[in-house]
Amino acid sequence: MANWGQLGLQDAASPIIAQLISFHDHAIIIVTLIVSLVFYALISLLTTSFSNRYVYEAQIIETVWTVLPAIILLFLALPSLRLLYLIDEVSDPLVTIKAIGHQWYWRYEYSDYNNLEFDSYITPTDELTSGEYRLLEVDNRVVLPINAEIRFLITAADVIHSWTVPSLGVKADAIPGRLNQVGFLITRPGVFYGQCSEICGANHSFIPIVLEALDFESYFSWITTHSSK
Repeated sequence: MANWGQLGLQDAASPIIAQLISFHDHAIIIVTLIVSLVFYALISLLTTSFSNRYVYEAQIIETVWTVLPAIILLFLALPSLRLLYLIDEVSDPLVTIKAIGHQWYWRYEYSDYNNLEFDSYITPTDELTSGEYRLLEVDNRVVLPINAEIRFLITAADVIHSWTVPSLGVKADAIPGRLNQVGFLITRPGVFYGQCSEICGANHSFIPIVLEALDFESYFSWITTHSSK
């Protein structure tokens, strides 16, 4: 049963990924209905011996199988366009962080605070403590508040990277000389893991991302402690 659980999407920690999971389920239902209909028609054709040599046209059925797929595509396209708009929308962020991809680590700069920036390297296997994940843990986590609009400005210093956190529904390419932005809101406290999803070199699999979401009181306590260094 544990293996089956790995086949699904991660638990949602933001409204965007919750909407993406809902759209995924919506699309799977439609695909299941189409496959069932095609399978039924195939079985019917193989098991029925009736035929009519004198039927040359079937305009009604041709109209139906032309119009019906177009209607089905509308049921997929409209929710998809809505989601694309929501993913691209960034409105009045409370926190802005700049993420810079390097070979092979991330550098984070908290733009709203003075002297708050750090590098985030993967934690070596021999330095992991109990409960930490191999190849996913880092020495410096990104700390964020929950229930607040967050904006990430993403770029790279050398080659193309990709800043990706599946449980938040966030994925944006980090391209040298270009600044991309993503916005999201974290709905619950926790630690969320991600990885660079571009083939960025020999150590591509050793550039993880770790976000730690805290309540406002704990977040501002962390900010006060680290910005004074």
